[in-house]
Amino acid sequence: MSRPDTLKKIGIVANVNKGESSEYTSRLREWFRKQGREVFLEKEIAADCGDADGLDMGQLAARTDLIVVFGGDGTMLRTARSVTGFNIPIVGINLGGFGYLTEVNLGEMYGALEMILKGEYRTEKRMMLDVQVYRGRKKIGEGCVLNDAVINRGNLSRIVELETAVDGQYLTTYKADGIIVSTPTGSTAYSLAAGGPIVFPEEDSIIINPICPHTLTNRPVILPRDCAVKVVLWTKEKGATLTLDGQVSFTLMAGDAVTIKKSHYITTLVASPHRNYLEILRTKLGWGGLPAGTGKKTTAKTTTP
Repeated sequence: MSRPDTLKKIGIVANVNKGESSEYTSRLREWFRKQGREVFLEKEIAADCGDADGLDMGQLAARTDLIVVFGGDGTMLRTARSVTGFNIPIVGINLGGFGYLTEVNLGEMYGALEMILKGEYRTEKRMMLDVQVYRGRKKIGEGCVLNDAVINRGNLSRIVELETAVDGQYLTTYKADGIIVSTPTGSTAYSLAAGGPIVFPEEDSIIINPICPHTLTNRPVILPRDCAVKVVLWTKEKGATLTLDGQVSFTLMAGDAVTIKKSHYITTLVASPHRNYLEILRTKLGWGGLPAGTGKKTTAKTTTP
């Protein structure tokens, strides 16, 4: 929890493709100004609002104490990758999509932000992964991800062969549609859709999850945070790709190696003041409503015999 007088300068990022994002941004900017805060807009949403003084993501992070993001998880992921190194808290406002990272809904936005400005909030430190791509001894690409790095067969009609090692020790060669290497934050993204486990987001671990493996005994593996994963593509046909957080892609060739390890960067997210992670899971996954036999929410208690 931060002291309220530390949140003097606020940055706003928004998905300009979301309907009414510029209207919400303009309203929120005026609200923050009435609270005595200085407000800066990221350049894309600034242009959409008719403001010529927008900043790029690096400038925004360097000049602000808090970033508010309008959109969905994709916008949050883009923001997180763009501000690595600044360790600035980010709060996500959900514009209606299915998202785990945008924890605050529009209807509760002003109430939640009022609590945040008073210092009545907590932050979560989310692990990130450093990803590097090598062709021979030459590094041809790199990036930092909050969710996952995915190697898939792309436009190939056949499965790919992915030799996988952990800390230099051979694990297996996956024959599959691909492989997902994710953080706990990313465990509820593509990895979950591919049958992976849900891992609490503040845990530090690395999840390896094959996509539709040819061998049914290939199952997800959860590794300690300090492990280094190396995946080598041995399929000769062209078309396999590496995708970072579902947004940045590299085309791979046979023999290319992808190394993945815990980053020294983290993403700092502001948790919703109105709900905890278990409630978010229940809501997003449709796990049912109230406990059986009750007419209101209850908190399970354990007692010592």
